[in-house]
Amino acid sequence: MDKNARIYVAGHRGLVGSAIERALRAAGHSNLLLRTHAELDLEDANGCNAFFAQTRPQYVLLAAARVGGIVANNTYPAEFIAANLAIELNVIRAAQRHGVQRLLFLGSSCIYPKEAEIPIRESSLLTGPLEPTNRPYALAKIAGVELCWSFNRQYGTRYLAAMPTNLYGVGDNFDLQNSHVIPALIRKFHEAKVSGEPEVVVWGSGKPLREFLHSDDLAAGCLTLLSLPDVEFDRLLGNSSANQDAFVPPLVNIGAGEDLSIAELAQLVRCVVGYEGKIVYDASKPDGTMRKLMDSTLMRSTGWAPKITLGEGLRRTYATYRTELARANGASA
Repeated sequence: MDKNARIYVAGHRGLVGSAIERALRAAGHSNLLLRTHAELDLEDANGCNAFFAQTRPQYVLLAAARVGGIVANNTYPAEFIAANLAIELNVIRAAQRHGVQRLLFLGSSCIYPKEAEIPIRESSLLTGPLEPTNRPYALAKIAGVELCWSFNRQYGTRYLAAMPTNLYGVGDNFDLQNSHVIPALIRKFHEAKVSGEPEVVVWGSGKPLREFLHSDDLAAGCLTLLSLPDVEFDRLLGNSSANQDAFVPPLVNIGAGEDLSIAELAQLVRCVVGYEGKIVYDASKPDGTMRKLMDSTLMRSTGWAPKITLGEGLRRTYATYRTELARANGASA
């Protein structure tokens, strides 16, 4: 990408979008098109189209989404599917209308079937039932992949969907009702340490295996994809045929390449936080899919590989959480 290219990062204040913005600035890109939700509601089709007409972005990174963990997905299924469908449709339509050169749509590993063969390959898409606890969100993200594929087929656009594994890092959401597992554990162990609680309750049995990738590693992967020469980028766009025998969507997995159990993760977080109490598992709460390790061979063929170990990433994330707490406490003092 040219350093002066107009690049729109949708969702630049979220975990993924903020990491992408940092990576772009570090790489020397300064012509970034950024709008907060208050400035641009992507669920508003007319407003979204007007923004694209005015700014004419050349590249789009679609990281805006309604996201959350098991609790949030179970509590607000209608909001999760409706909001994400609207965001994806409005941005992708506007991108096509106003000549965006490349678009990268960020999804989630939950698009794959609950019982998909491990490690999960891109070809596993639509081969079986989804995990029920986040099905509305997953279906919305599958629709995003199909939108990219359909627009590529009909209009000759060059839109690619990237499916990251479970993410964490700077800018994460630490709200216990809406957060994912790592920020939830960090907050739980920190609060228990501060208050002197003798035990921390972790949802589920602790047995499910999960793969985790730091958001800065994902951001580096996104820049790698958008910076590929045309021939290499186009080979990731799948097969334009609608023939089901040639079902190859424009889809690439981005993962760390290894997983660990939630119980092992809890122990790691406990050590990072310095909590010395007991961990109790509440098996009455849902575990979700038992394993979700993804096959990232296609992504690694681009030359990208993750650089931040889980231990180092957890230390950075906890440091960020403590900084946010100190800032919040200072503001309320």
